[in-house]
Amino acid sequence: MNAHRISRIGSYRCIVFAIVLLAVGMAHASPSDESLEMLMAEFWEAQVQAAPLAAALWGENRYRDRVDDLSPEALAARVARLDRAIAGLEEIDARELSPANREHYEAFEWMLTHERRNLDFGTRFFTINSFGGWHSRFADLIQATPYASEQDYRDLLVRLTGFGPYARQNIDLMRAGMEGGYTQPCASLQGYGKSIIDYISETPEASVFAKPFAAMPDSLAPAVREALRGEALRVIDDVVNPAYRAFADFYAESYEPACRTSVGLSSLPGGRAAYDHALRYYTSLDTDAPAIHALGRREVDRIRGEMEAVMREVDFEGDFAAFLAFLRSDPQFYAADEETYLHRVAWIGKTIEARLPQFFSRLPSNPYGISVIPEQIAPLTPTAFYQPGAADGTRAGRYFVNLYDLASRPLYELPALGLHESVPGHHLQFSFQGENEDLPDWRRFYYFHAFGEGWGLYSEFLGEEMGIYATPYERFGRLIYDMWRAARLVVDPGLHAMGWTRQEAIDFMLANTGLTRKNVIAEVDRYITYPGQATAYKHGELKIRELRQRAEEALGDRFDLRAFHVELLTGGSLPLKVLDNRMQRWIDAHSVPATGES
Repeated sequence: MNAHRISRIGSYRCIVFAIVLLAVGMAHASPSDESLEMLMAEFWEAQVQAAPLAAALWGENRYRDRVDDLSPEALAARVARLDRAIAGLEEIDARELSPANREHYEAFEWMLTHERRNLDFGTRFFTINSFGGWHSRFADLIQATPYASEQDYRDLLVRLTGFGPYARQNIDLMRAGMEGGYTQPCASLQGYGKSIIDYISETPEASVFAKPFAAMPDSLAPAVREALRGEALRVIDDVVNPAYRAFADFYAESYEPACRTSVGLSSLPGGRAAYDHALRYYTSLDTDAPAIHALGRREVDRIRGEMEAVMREVDFEGDFAAFLAFLRSDPQFYAADEETYLHRVAWIGKTIEARLPQFFSRLPSNPYGISVIPEQIAPLTPTAFYQPGAADGTRAGRYFVNLYDLASRPLYELPALGLHESVPGHHLQFSFQGENEDLPDWRRFYYFHAFGEGWGLYSEFLGEEMGIYATPYERFGRLIYDMWRAARLVVDPGLHAMGWTRQEAIDFMLANTGLTRKNVIAEVDRYITYPGQATAYKHGELKIRELRQRAEEALGDRFDLRAFHVELLTGGSLPLKVLDNRMQRWIDAHSVPATGES
């Protein structure tokens, strides 16, 4: 029999085998499984079409010429879409679902109900906060999106043209918030107007939105490049700059004079109910302000003991306050210039990367890079943040670091910072999730804050085992970051549910965390203008550490930390209760002795 005939027979057998597998799969798929899968797919497709800007960050390229519609009609459609999905979910018998779909069902139900509840509160009018807003996110997206073909640039031109109505709708939302009393506090927005004005360029050529057109590939004909660049400059001049100017004028003339003087969300109409929901939304737990505040107090006391042990290790003569003052002021802990700072960031990153295989049985394919936080938002932005890469590999992840006022950014904090924001923190977390094509699309991209931020904080802890902290001061830097997240649990409900003032929150953070004054102020303003989100970190980290301890105790010698980490991350972002169920199933599956074992 010749090779060609063998190949054909082999192909036929593969086709038959695939058909058999499909038939077996269909035989085992219940009507409930099919209904759930269809419901999830239809909902997410509608969500992607309604939020093309967010979709672009995930690597969804079908709607890259669009901007979001924020009109009242679009809001009504969003409410209706969520209500329909919730009603559809109620018709599905979860008992008939496969184990994988049961997990999807639990996570989907949590997401739908909490996203729907979000729209009942005035917090949806908070389209800006102390470290950014819709105007800066749009600019970041335009610069982060990859462009290669002529169509890519034509789509970008259409999207830039759409920025005009998008800006007007955002201003309308903020105006509606003003009418209901939902404005951000004046004290936390000092200097915010500059973050808008800095996007208005003196000439269209100088605009950040002109950069993609200044770097068009040579594969495009010169005449095409010239035409596209000319059209871009016209759109920037006629649409983009005027839209930013209109927002700057609105902010200075209307919003800032109307901003509220109180800092707590509970001071607003329905504010306490909104805050209670925010706590449940961000922690993905049924908790409340008093419970979170009490947990924070316990964690602050525990971490303080570890910090004082490091003080004794370095033989510091003085009390805790004096040690913090020493760390905040001694030149040995600060970079003299930006290049030194960035080199240290990069060195730490490559050191961590070399040790990842010892802690992960496999790694995702997408890389990450290091970028500088744009100067327009740097003064009001925290020390660093991460921007996910595209799930399809067309854009790397980006670890953004802040170079503004280097005298407030100590070097001993950089190992913990890098572990959290890049690897094994957010970069591995987002990449594992996005690259797992076995998950429904919505689960590849949706972000449950407690899981994601909890993993980031757990990664800082993992750095101890990875040997990343080279000095006692770097270990103290890790404890500063741990204390920072614990203090949030005290401060956030203190501000929004217990009547704390901004100054009380600043004083508490300065006395306990070790963060520099500039970072403390930026953080407190973040908690004020982004209620509840900061409580996610500790809850997620404590759950992940609890699950690891449970697995270690149950499996003993069978416990594989590398496999545990990959299992945790490949399942994607989940509410903490659903995560608990998932990892317990993994523990149970690995608790069964292999055949022949006694």
